[in-house]
Amino acid sequence: MTPELFSPAECFEKFNFLKGLGPQLRYECNLMAALSNLPQIALLILMVVVIFNLIIFVHELGHYWAAKWRGLKIDRFQIWFGRPIWSKTINGVQYGLGWIPAGGFVALPQMAPMEAIEGGNLERDPLPPIKPLDKIIVAFAGPLFSFLLALIAAIGVSIFGKPADIVPTTTVGWVEPGSPGELAGLQRGDKIKAINGNPIQSWEGTLDSVQLNIVTSRGQHIEFTVDRPGEGERTLHSEFQIPETKWWQRRAVRKVGIEPMGSGPVKVGGFFGQNPPAERAGLKAGDVITALNGQAVVSDNQIIHFLRQNGDRPVEIAYERDDIAAKVTVNPAFPLSPVEDPPRAMIGAFFEEELEINRDIIKPSPFKQIGDTAKMMWLTIVSVVSPDSSIGVQHLSGPIGIGKLQYFMLQMDYPLLRIMGFLVLLNINLAILNMLPFPVLDGGHIVLATMEWIAKRPVRVKLLEVIQLAFVFLLFGVMIYVSSKDAFDDFGRGSGGKPKEYVFPKN
Repeated sequence: MTPELFSPAECFEKFNFLKGLGPQLRYECNLMAALSNLPQIALLILMVVVIFNLIIFVHELGHYWAAKWRGLKIDRFQIWFGRPIWSKTINGVQYGLGWIPAGGFVALPQMAPMEAIEGGNLERDPLPPIKPLDKIIVAFAGPLFSFLLALIAAIGVSIFGKPADIVPTTTVGWVEPGSPGELAGLQRGDKIKAINGNPIQSWEGTLDSVQLNIVTSRGQHIEFTVDRPGEGERTLHSEFQIPETKWWQRRAVRKVGIEPMGSGPVKVGGFFGQNPPAERAGLKAGDVITALNGQAVVSDNQIIHFLRQNGDRPVEIAYERDDIAAKVTVNPAFPLSPVEDPPRAMIGAFFEEELEINRDIIKPSPFKQIGDTAKMMWLTIVSVVSPDSSIGVQHLSGPIGIGKLQYFMLQMDYPLLRIMGFLVLLNINLAILNMLPFPVLDGGHIVLATMEWIAKRPVRVKLLEVIQLAFVFLLFGVMIYVSSKDAFDDFGRGSGGKPKEYVFPKN
């Protein structure tokens, strides 16, 4: 969810720039706001690092304590991978901080060989083998401790609460002309009851939301069950579109061209640039826009679409100010600087439509939080592996993406409550991912130990080392790929460089 650091009007007052309209504009503005205070940046980054390390530490602490309980030899307890940049040996155990900031480990030489990612174990005399049950207990302890940390955070949320951040409406407020939604027959005022048979309760912010069910839909069509005023319930089948993105950005997600019903009139939010045509023509911030060239205005998205299609042709804007109706003709202009590619005529104004958002503090039970998180995790995994889904590995988030999200959460209202809720999500994900039956992961250790238990003999060490190394390269390859999307996804969307300061012609 986009952080609410500044309103659109405050964005323009403070940063005076525009690269697009709609949600992306607010994202860009708030990103610039977040980057405007260097001491605050340093503090927030430090807090993000602390939170990350807490999560890793608790997970590895589970392995550590289980190993001590079962009498295993412990070589190292290290946060982050690779050779340690800091280390200290206490009672034969080397505690350290690695140079690759991703994850952590407890080096247990009696478990499966892990030198490939742990940087080599310490020299020692041969150690006696351990029972498969001991390996299973030690491997399972890490995900268990992650789950317990999630449970503690969930109990905290159930006591102190967290912001709901839900858009409760399910009514369509705008259908983009020519979009898949319009071609399917969706109309303003349609109340969406179900998508692909899944009941819908909100537009955004829940598992049963319009946005999530569109994004994670599978197949070539999306089935909408709608209740149309005066006509009753009907079923519509829509195709979808995926907007183009740059090669370094994540592939965009599915869209059908619909937006939720607003809860108020469309107003002029403010102006941008020097000599904006709309302001010169007489419009003022707060004016209620009622029509464009005689066409009634019902949505801010309608204005955006109209102005893009209108180009540099004059537009008659009807508005109300202090309950007095008036009209004005605005002549869109191409900015003198910077020059857009391709050139785009603008009126130098942005518009706001109130959208009902439930920001109440809610206190869901711990098991509802954990259950919802597990459902979302399952939905994500199914969407990634499904061949008829538009969601892929590139849409996952690595350490950089997760850190960015925490960074923004720390700047929003109720930051500690948001982070506490996020700890539930992150730790349940960590526990489930680590239980997947792949080498290197805890689930892989459990599978190998179970095979050893059944076969009454350990897996061949040389073969195991080759398998482990292959999955190490695969794991780090995926991590680097996802992290590159996290790092570069915003480039070209206004997140880097100096904000544009448009200069319009004076006449």
